Amino acid sequence: MHALVRVCVLISRAAVARHPDPTSTCHEATNTTVHSSCQGNTNTCSDATEVPARGASSHPSATTPHLPHTPVKAKSASPVSKLHPRQREIRRASEAPDAMGKPAKPSSAATPPAPPKTVHSPLLTYASMLSLLSLCPPFVILLWYTMVHADGSVVRTYQHLRDHGLLEGLRSLWPMPTVAAGKIILGFAFFEAALQLLLPGKRFEGPVSPSGNVPVYKANGLQAYAVTLATYLSLWWFGIFNPAIVYDHLGEIYSALVFGSFVFCILLYIKGHVAPSSSDSGSSGNAIIDFYWGMELYPRIGKHFDIKVFTNCRFGMMSWAVLAVTYCIKQYEMNGRVADSMLVNTALMLIYITKFYWWESGYWCTMDIAHDRAGFYICWGCLVWVPSIYTSPGMYLVNHPVNLGPQLALSILLAGILCIYINYDCDRQRQEFRRTNGKCSVWGKAPSKIVASYQTTNGETKTSLLLTSGWWGLTRHFHYVPEILSAFFWTVPALFDHFLPYFYVIFLTILLLDRAKRDDDRCSSKYGKYWKTYCNKVPYRVIPGIY
Repeated sequence: MHALVRVCVLISRAAVARHPDPTSTCHEATNTTVHSSCQGNTNTCSDATEVPARGASSHPSATTPHLPHTPVKAKSASPVSKLHPRQREIRRASEAPDAMGKPAKPSSAATPPAPPKTVHSPLLTYASMLSLLSLCPPFVILLWYTMVHADGSVVRTYQHLRDHGLLEGLRSLWPMPTVAAGKIILGFAFFEAALQLLLPGKRFEGPVSPSGNVPVYKANGLQAYAVTLATYLSLWWFGIFNPAIVYDHLGEIYSALVFGSFVFCILLYIKGHVAPSSSDSGSSGNAIIDFYWGMELYPRIGKHFDIKVFTNCRFGMMSWAVLAVTYCIKQYEMNGRVADSMLVNTALMLIYITKFYWWESGYWCTMDIAHDRAGFYICWGCLVWVPSIYTSPGMYLVNHPVNLGPQLALSILLAGILCIYINYDCDRQRQEFRRTNGKCSVWGKAPSKIVASYQTTNGETKTSLLLTSGWWGLTRHFHYVPEILSAFFWTVPALFDHFLPYFYVIFLTILLLDRAKRDDDRCSSKYGKYWKTYCNKVPYRVIPGIY
C-alpha cells in the first residue's frame, strides 16, 4: 500500500487541477518586473512570480525532473506574441539599476540558457514513469470496482484477485469501453471545448515564457462552470438526459479515459514533433521521456484553443463538479431522497471548485501551466486521475447513504466552508502582499517581512520580500493545513466503516508534506542565509507547534 500511495503521489503532482497550487508556497514579493495581471506564481517555492526575460531559463519545477530539450522549430503561427510590449518593458527593466543600486548586467537573450537541473535522480525518474504507466491505470479501475461492486471493501476486492489470480482477476473486473461511454465522454469534451472558445471573457496574459513568448488567454472559466452546471441540471430536470446513466456506465467511462488519454498523449507527442505551436517546445532526444514529460509548453489547436487549459481546467476540474452532481442525482434516483451526508459532500466539493474557477486566471501563472510541458505525466492525471480519485468519496456515498442528522451535518458543512475560506484567504493575503510590494495591511497591521537577495540564472542580483506575518507567520506552508482539512471534511460524511473513501485525503497529505519539504529545500538553495533567518522567525513548516 505504501508503494501504491507513493505512485499516486507522483501522479497527483501532475494532476494539478485539483491541486493547482494557487500560488507558490513561500510567500514573497519581488522587485522584478511582472505581469500585473498575474495572480499566481510560476515557481514552486512561493516566490512572487519572477518573469524570465527572453531567452532566460525558468526555475526547475520541484515536482518534475526536467531534462534539457532541443528546440523544435515551430511550423505554425505562434499563438503567443514574441513582440509583446511587456517583453520590451522587461528588457528595459533589465537594463536599469537593480535593487542594490548597481547597474544590471546586460541581457543574455542571445546566450542559450543553461540546462535546468534534474530534480529527481534518473533512477527515480524512470521508476516513476514505469509506476505511473503500469500501476495507476489498473488502480483507477480497482477503486471504481471496490466502491461500486465490492461494497467499498478492499478485503473483498483482494479476495477476488486472490481467488482468480492477479491478471485473470483484473481482466474479469475490468470493463471494456463502450459506445455509450464514448458518446458521454465526447459529448462532454466537445461541449466544454465549445464553451472555452465561444463564451466571452477578459483577455488575460500569462507570464513571459522561457523563449520570450507571452501566452494570451480568454478568462471565461467561471462562466463555463455556471453554464455547465445549469445545462446539466436542466437536462435532468426536463427529462432530456438522466445523469444516473453516467454513473451506470462509470466503469466503462474510466476504462475509455484510461485508453483514450493514452492515445491523446500520443497525438500530443506527434504534434510536438511536426507542428509545435510556439518556440516553447523541444525534444530531449529520448522518445519515451518526450512522450512522458511532454514536448510543448503551450500546445494549441489553431490560435485560440489552449490544450492545457482544456485538459487541466475544462475537462479535469469540470468533470469533478459534474460527477459530484451525478452521484447526488443517482442516490436520489435509487432512494427517492438524498442523504444529508451526500449533500454535505457535494456542497463542499462544489464550493471548492467554485473557488478554483473564481481564481482560474491565477492558475494560469502557476507551474502547471507556465512551467510543466504537456505530456502523459500531466495530461493523464487531469483527464483520468481527477475524475476518478478526487470524486471517490461521493462515489462511495451513492451506495452507502449516511444519515448524519441536522446538527452533525451542519457542523461538518460549516467546518469545511471555514477551511476553504482560510485556504482562499491565505492565497489572497499573499497575492495582495506581492501586488503592493509589501505596502499593504495584514490582519490590520503593517506586514512583517524579510528583505532577501538572490541571484538569477543570468547572474543578476535581485531582491524579494518574504512575508512573515498573518497566515504566513504561523508556518511556512500553513495553507496546506486548510487544504487537507477541506478534503477531510467532504470525506468524513462517509464515516469510518471503510478505509477506501479516505484514500484521497491520505495521498493528498503525503503529497503536500512532501511538496513542503521540497519547496523548503529549493528556497534554502535560492536564498541561503536569508532563508535561515526566515526559518528562525517562522520555525514550523506546516503545522504550528508540531511540524
